[in-house]
Amino acid sequence: MSLTCFTKSTRPFEGQKPGTSGLRKAVKVFQQENYTENFVQCILSAMGGSLTGCTLVVGGDGRFFGKEAVDIIIKMCHDGILSTPCVSCVIRKYKTAGGIVLTASHNPGGPNADFGIKFNISNGGPAPDGVTNAIYDLSKHIVEYRICPEVKCNISVIGKQEYVVDSRPFTVEVIDSVNDYVEYMKEIFDFGIIKDLIRGASGTPLKVLINAMHGGHHPDPNLTYAADLVKALKEGEYGFGAAFDGDGDRNMILGHKAFFVTPSDSVAVIADNTDYIPYFKKHGVKGLARSMPTGCAIDRVAEKKGMEVFEVPTGWKYFGNLMDADRLSICGEESFGTGSDHIREKDGIWAVLAWLSILAGRKMSVEQVLLSHWDTYGRNFFTRYDYENCESEPCNKMMAVLDAMGSDKSMAGKKLSYGDKTYTIAKIDNFEYRDPIDGTVAKNQGVRILMSDGSRVVFRLSGTGSSGATVRLYIESYESNSSTFTKNAQEVLKPLVEIALQLSKLTEFTGRTLPTVIT
Repeated sequence: MSLTCFTKSTRPFEGQKPGTSGLRKAVKVFQQENYTENFVQCILSAMGGSLTGCTLVVGGDGRFFGKEAVDIIIKMCHDGILSTPCVSCVIRKYKTAGGIVLTASHNPGGPNADFGIKFNISNGGPAPDGVTNAIYDLSKHIVEYRICPEVKCNISVIGKQEYVVDSRPFTVEVIDSVNDYVEYMKEIFDFGIIKDLIRGASGTPLKVLINAMHGGHHPDPNLTYAADLVKALKEGEYGFGAAFDGDGDRNMILGHKAFFVTPSDSVAVIADNTDYIPYFKKHGVKGLARSMPTGCAIDRVAEKKGMEVFEVPTGWKYFGNLMDADRLSICGEESFGTGSDHIREKDGIWAVLAWLSILAGRKMSVEQVLLSHWDTYGRNFFTRYDYENCESEPCNKMMAVLDAMGSDKSMAGKKLSYGDKTYTIAKIDNFEYRDPIDGTVAKNQGVRILMSDGSRVVFRLSGTGSSGATVRLYIESYESNSSTFTKNAQEVLKPLVEIALQLSKLTEFTGRTLPTVIT
């Protein structure tokens, strides 16, 4: 039986502008009549003529409203549960036109929490600004969408389901959600060595505890929201711990007694130990990169190894062009994202396997690896303060005041003190990035206050929340004196934190005396 598509009238919804990683709103927003259909139609329209006859990947992290959204997309595309790294892997393996990822990542899930839709392009990575801007422009003027309501697809059964839609063949293939990804990981890592490490083939077995987190809580892998993992590690039974977020792309690494590895240090350690990962021994390391707010530990590795290092805006899409041009192999974001050019997304599972490979190769504990790294490079102390769900207007005013400081010539050379610590401002600017591959420019990416000793303060408004505004304050200070390496980061950074709060008048603008989360 041939099925028929219908055109349905609709109206634009305000605010369908994709953020750093797609459109994230409360589930109840996506459940509005035509809301999800509108956004999906804008994604398909933005693809233009490339859609006809192509293959698209559809998958998500399994959160509430995911099945309903998959059903809508199948009915609209005429072309599950998939982690974000797996979606990227599948797009690249099968050379598809792209994929629609149903996830709000580290945002809470459930009927009273968040949902999200993100479009990944054919390289497997998040859509660049040009594409997301086109989607947003279409969303402001949409008046109709195309859908085939009669398509009934059972996404719980692996295999192909064939249809004829508007006299053309239309195939939906449900694939194993992990098989392709697992096979790829076996090409990248030596699973035998990792297995020997965990079993204790040449010594004491390594007890590992993994927390995959889930939508019933806030699935962000940090010290606050993964507190149960931290507590379990502190008891001393486990030598290695890791947490992921809802869709598996973010990760947190802990050692024995809950020894915390900052994301900035984590990516630097991986970059410094590529000899223990077969993928890099085979393909080499072409370059390193970090997001602008991320601590500069990886820069020091790049300098010693004579490699290119890139500083890009927050958002994994900015790494994609560099990878496609063979100028980047390993990268990371301070927001617990770590990855490489094996796919075009951050990959928490890959990061954990990389760490286990390093521990197996070096025959060291997590803490020993970090102490050895700091002895070689020094330590970039780093912390981030998040002020979540603030009122947007006063936050925008605060950012405007900070931005204006960059034009005030009297700020350069100004001394700022707290207690017995004094810093001298070298420069204040609003970070701007020009893509070295295609020349596109991203402006207003965060206000940086750069100190003469290399310390940094960065203020950003996050683009991953579903409501209100989230202010992120990043503080970094470099120390080369080994006597400081084991000190508590919050104690070392307290003077600079207090100076940043005073300079920004954050409490006056937001009404917040304490951050929601400290990492």
